Amino acid sequence: MRLLVIDDEPGLRQSLHLILSDEGHAVVVAPDGAAGLARALAEPFDAVLCDVRMPVMDGLEFLRAYRDAGGAALVIVMSAYGTEDAAIEAMKCGAYDYIPKPFRADEVVLVLRKAEERERLRGEVESLRSVLGAAAASPGIVAESEAMRSALDLIAKVAPHRTTVLITGASGTGKEVLARELHRLSARSAFPFVAVNCAAIPEALLESELFGHVRGAFTGAVGDHAGLFAQAEGGTIFLDEIGDLPPALQVKLLRVLQNGEIRRVGDRSSRRVDTRVVAATARDLEAAIGTGDFREDLYYRLNVVSVRIPPLAERPEDVPPLIRHLLDRHAGRTGAAPPAIAPEAMRALLEYDWPGNVRELENALERAMVLAQGGPIRVEDLPPRVRGEGTSNAAQVAPARELSLRRRAGAAEEAAVREALERCGGNRRGAAEALGISVRSLFYKLKQYGIG
Repeated sequence: MRLLVIDDEPGLRQSLHLILSDEGHAVVVAPDGAAGLARALAEPFDAVLCDVRMPVMDGLEFLRAYRDAGGAALVIVMSAYGTEDAAIEAMKCGAYDYIPKPFRADEVVLVLRKAEERERLRGEVESLRSVLGAAAASPGIVAESEAMRSALDLIAKVAPHRTTVLITGASGTGKEVLARELHRLSARSAFPFVAVNCAAIPEALLESELFGHVRGAFTGAVGDHAGLFAQAEGGTIFLDEIGDLPPALQVKLLRVLQNGEIRRVGDRSSRRVDTRVVAATARDLEAAIGTGDFREDLYYRLNVVSVRIPPLAERPEDVPPLIRHLLDRHAGRTGAAPPAIAPEAMRALLEYDWPGNVRELENALERAMVLAQGGPIRVEDLPPRVRGEGTSNAAQVAPARELSLRRRAGAAEEAAVREALERCGGNRRGAAEALGISVRSLFYKLKQYGIG
């Protein structure tokens, strides 16, 4: 690799030059950020090692100026004790990694080897994507709504970076699906994706499961155990239900995020780990901070980039394509053709609020396919709550339907669509602009309300 080392300490520059040259790299050095920036923009480099605190131009200023000028090399920042926050800020600005000072020669060599391998794999992934084109895009994710398309756009932007991501959303909205998509789009896609439900593992076992243990660390530890962070080395670890992480483990996770190191239970030393952390929660973590159930400093380490998945009730235009996708998927497992849906059943599916989100929709469709026995799905094949039979007294059901906010909102929306079309003389593009939605969304609404 062709490397640029930027540091104001002559001794460190010389040491890095010797270490990296011995590894076969071509090394150029610069004494400060301004000189380094001029060199980085004048010559091609594969990676830049840059100190955070320097005179003339510090590491953050260098990074911003370099990225703004179109610089594409990997930037690895070096930070002394007390400047880790600046290093984290540098990673938010696009740095690939950071190395805490003082460091050993093998640490620098290891980070660069991983960077070199990562870039090689990224090149292969990009090459495959260019060949596969649309076939490689977002398998299993349905995003007709503006809200979901915005979430996917944000995932695509942050995927190439090491940045920690926090995915929020109600239960059943598909947070793990989105985390897997982030991993798939990243240069880490050739490495493991490890999903962990923090609420499902007993607290007494959670530390050992996450970080590993050494033989004899506790009763029953008959051998060394690597832990899930180590198993996800080079890839992504997905910490679901992060809001349920016990306080003691919150402290240990914070250290991992700050230092990039883990310590196995019973071990005397820590070891570096190159694992991207993606967390998810259905809880309001800011409220949990207020009650003392969640650490504020951990929240800000996790919430570098926040992606919200809206509930299905807020994106009804995603329901029809989700129905088609889920039926296709279930039918594919049995080798059968996807069943047709009777009009009354489709109406019930579209009018239901889906408080359990995509998970509830999938369960309802699977149930309906079983009961339909290969024929079209009828309204009686749907769960009682979906077809409006939540109470045994039919006389009580009708008034409840009358008061449904979803139905009233739908009636108001249909009236607005009709009025917009009338004002625009039937011009759909003009009507979409008047309504403040995309033409694609308008077409969905025309179909939904049966407007020709």
